[in-house]
Amino acid sequence: MSKYSIINILDMIEIIGEDKVAAVLSDFSCPLNSEIENFVRKNAIDFAKRKMSITHLVINEDGKLAAVFTLTHKAVEISNEGLSASTRKRLGRFAQLDQSTNSYTVSAFLIAQFGKNLNESVGNVPAGVQLMENAVKVLQKVQHDVGGGVMYLECEDKPKLLSFYGNDKNGFRVFNERFSEADQTKYIQLLRFF
Repeated sequence: MSKYSIINILDMIEIIGEDKVAAVLSDFSCPLNSEIENFVRKNAIDFAKRKMSITHLVINEDGKLAAVFTLTHKAVEISNEGLSASTRKRLGRFAQLDQSTNSYTVSAFLIAQFGKNLNESVGNVPAGVQLMENAVKVLQKVQHDVGGGVMYLECEDKPKLLSFYGNDKNGFRVFNERFSEADQTKYIQLLRFF
């Protein structure tokens, strides 16, 4: 198995400078999801500097950007409808049920961007499960330091993505859906407890 280094984008900026980080990010290619590609190339640095979200760079053995994941925290509303009794009990540790909306509002860790660099010049990229393990390890460290117990993500309504996030290894479970304001793309929201 290949070894990868995980570097917080702010640390990378401090080490090599913003212009060089921007050059590294400009080669990120994710043809399966142009939203991730555009975010990495155009917004990752600005969002990190403004502390809106922090992108973590996954660097392969050759020193090339192999993948990224972007993390932040955000309040999310989770409808009580359709939740199992065990999920309700676990959510109750982090939020109270609002009887008027029949939902919980939870401060959760969001895996906002998650993708591999498919640029041909990169070489080794991590398997999706390995990339998710790295994202979860970073979140577990943060959770250990500041508390919390819920992480979530959103993905397009595609069976392959839903199967990947919901597999036994990743353990995310569907809790809601939403539609983007821009183009009405349907996103499935999935959560996981620590």
